[in-house]
Amino acid sequence: MKEIERAVKDLGLGGAKFHPGVQAFYPNDPQFYPLMEKIQELGIPALFHTGTNGLGAGTPGGMGIKLDYTRPIYLDALAADFPSLTIIGAHPSWPWHEEMLATMQHKTNVFNDLSGWSPKRIPEVLLREAATRMQDRFLFGSDYPFITPQRWLRDFEAFDYFTPEAREKLMWRNAQKLLAHTSVAQMNFSG
Repeated sequence: MKEIERAVKDLGLGGAKFHPGVQAFYPNDPQFYPLMEKIQELGIPALFHTGTNGLGAGTPGGMGIKLDYTRPIYLDALAADFPSLTIIGAHPSWPWHEEMLATMQHKTNVFNDLSGWSPKRIPEVLLREAATRMQDRFLFGSDYPFITPQRWLRDFEAFDYFTPEAREKLMWRNAQKLLAHTSVAQMNFSG
């Protein structure tokens, strides 16, 4: 907890990133709640990888990575227990993308980024929600260098059901709004 505080206050860290599958932990495990409380207090977002994992994919035993840790439903309990914590589920959360949608719909402090997958591979239900009723809750991401921003944007152009306003929200407005509500945006960094 001292290190996250130092990283934010002294080094300018703008968010905390976790990879539950690789780190082998459940985001809603109470033993990590003091850390989540500190992150909430610092006013930075916490991002958690969700869904399947490229690391270990197609290998015997998946390099020991257990996908259950990456289910979005564990973010639901975390969001309920820390309502002022901004939580971002990274990636389309497949095959649990509907858990991600349910969590986002129920908890306004939960967002989803669409990085890591080409838009043409993202489950259409996610893209439809990002274009319509949940358009304020999705964030752009490419997952560079695995997918370049240029490729992601080129593949995204095929989806004509996004209004110009919904595209703008996905591409930058939602992230701008999310970061404006964190203490990071209000910090004055020197150097």
